[in-house]
Amino acid sequence: MYTLYAIPNCDTVKKARVWLAQQAIDYQFHDYKKQGINQKTIENWLSQKPWEELVNRNGLTWKKLSDAEKPTDAAGAIALMIEKPSLIRRPLIEADGRIIALGFNADTYKETFSIQAGVLPIK
Repeated sequence: MYTLYAIPNCDTVKKARVWLAQQAIDYQFHDYKKQGINQKTIENWLSQKPWEELVNRNGLTWKKLSDAEKPTDAAGAIALMIEKPSLIRRPLIEADGRIIALGFNADTYKETFSIQAGVLPIK
């Protein structure tokens, strides 16, 4: 089972959810706003990706931070992502504890989910 971590009103997330629905791919939606995120989950992600890739530096939440509030290391990023989950790049899709997609790109999703299904990617 896939888990899509995000916030529901994000335009990029909406595109990803439409794409997943069109492909009939089942997933659970983890709403950061309602469910939050815990340190253990973020630490697992950081074992797969550097914190700089997980933090959404293009969003309004990041832009509102003062320079002093912006993280300079993984520990600072973890604390800030727990406090302000909208800082996490989205959507993030996980399967069996592994990040399989970060952000949304239809071509990347097509390849990723073809591989996940055990089928050769469509080129």
